Amino acid sequence: MWINRATWPRALPLSSLQQFSHRLQAPTNGKGLYEITRPIARWLSDCAIDTGLLTVFVQHTSASLTIQENADPDVVFDLNAFFDRLVAEDNRLYRHTCEGPDDMPAHIRAALTLTQLSIPVESGRMTLGTWQGVYLFEHRAAAHRRSVVLHLLGEKE
Repeated sequence: MWINRATWPRALPLSSLQQFSHRLQAPTNGKGLYEITRPIARWLSDCAIDTGLLTVFVQHTSASLTIQENADPDVVFDLNAFFDRLVAEDNRLYRHTCEGPDDMPAHIRAALTLTQLSIPVESGRMTLGTWQGVYLFEHRAAAHRRSVVLHLLGEKE
């Protein structure tokens, strides 16, 4: 198929794209979903990018990320309860038990969910839906300090 260069939309020159990165530290108090939408949005507003793509990546194997409803706390409660039923904390079921009864189940929960999210950015803001929030999903029982890497690629219009 022949593409007419005069009418085909041209890609932006690479020089107009900008990149920003940041490490967000998210403290947890044990298992649960911790909303991190606001600190991400604050950092994003400092980047001066109008249109782009935000990557959110958690640097751990026993925690994950999700976009979920942030209006009704029952959603978070039900998700936690579901994962507790889905992945049992029973050392008899696993070989990897040296880090405690919650460690291998935490790895399984992380494998079933996401370690990376891609979120479009328009007008300098994440294009989340009305009831959506970004959550760190802690799968371990003890408190942790989780590292979440934010990477933004985009342009100023």
